[in-house]
Amino acid sequence: MHIPVLTREVMEWLAVRPEGVYVDATAGAGGHTRAILERLTTGRVLALDRDPWAIEIAREQLRVSQNQLTFVQANFADLPVFLRQLELTAVDGIVADLGLSQMQIDAPERGFSLKAAGPLDMRMDPREPLTADEIVNRWSERELALLIYQLGEERRSQRIARAIVRARPVRNTVQLANLIEACLGGRRRAASRATGTRIHAATRTFQALRMVVNRELESLEQFLRNVPGCLAPGGRLVVISFHSLEDRLVKQSLQRWNREGRLRNLTRHVVRPSLEEVRANPRSRSARLRAAERTAEPLDPEIGLIPDLSQWDSPVDQQMKEEDS
Repeated sequence: MHIPVLTREVMEWLAVRPEGVYVDATAGAGGHTRAILERLTTGRVLALDRDPWAIEIAREQLRVSQNQLTFVQANFADLPVFLRQLELTAVDGIVADLGLSQMQIDAPERGFSLKAAGPLDMRMDPREPLTADEIVNRWSERELALLIYQLGEERRSQRIARAIVRARPVRNTVQLANLIEACLGGRRRAASRATGTRIHAATRTFQALRMVVNRELESLEQFLRNVPGCLAPGGRLVVISFHSLEDRLVKQSLQRWNREGRLRNLTRHVVRPSLEEVRANPRSRSARLRAAERTAEPLDPEIGLIPDLSQWDSPVDQQMKEEDS
């Protein structure tokens, strides 16, 4: 069962008005959507998710009037398109939970699980062409090492990439997880102090594969570019991230908007789950929440909102450049 993270904090920072119009940009099983609906009278929620399976589950769990809740299978990067289709010029609040749902992890056929054998898929939207199988079995060792280092933030990425290439063809998720664990000496990361849960050695590699398959950073960048134009004055944005690169994009966007007077940064310091929540729901341990409020200042579309990370070089990039020179 999927448990939405930081629900109390999301509702606090979103400050839902009973007659307002809100967007759950990553609806998943509908946990945050439900919490918003419970606070509405004449208001409305637009629930987006790129995963059609998640949309169907949320639709079954949230049987309310279509006048109050509209589901759309879509990438949140395309939010303005769907607002226009619904004849909405701006909304009173947007929440985006960037984490992977427990339901997706628990379904072996989706390819996200380290514990149950499934295909190397990892697509949230089955219409997308790229799968984890193509990356694992076709990309070069160099490309794999860069991917695992940059998106997985895994220091031993070159060792893992070498082991994957030597083991090809890799057939399923458990085979991949086991070979990564073996190449790292069977070691798992230290247990969390709060939960005592040990993190599997392959977790960061799986995370990197999932993020590139679903173009998660690119989608987040586009979503953040669109946010100011989607919020009405006084409207609020709440984002929960689980990855440092995602949180960096959100943090830098909020800081820039605040400097430009476009959105007021409401969370000067990142909001984290309480110890009680982490103990009850260990997957919440890495959640980070940030929030902002739209000001009444006019928008200038010529000013970019997202920092350009295209020129960023990781230590692996630098090392490979040195080897090539």
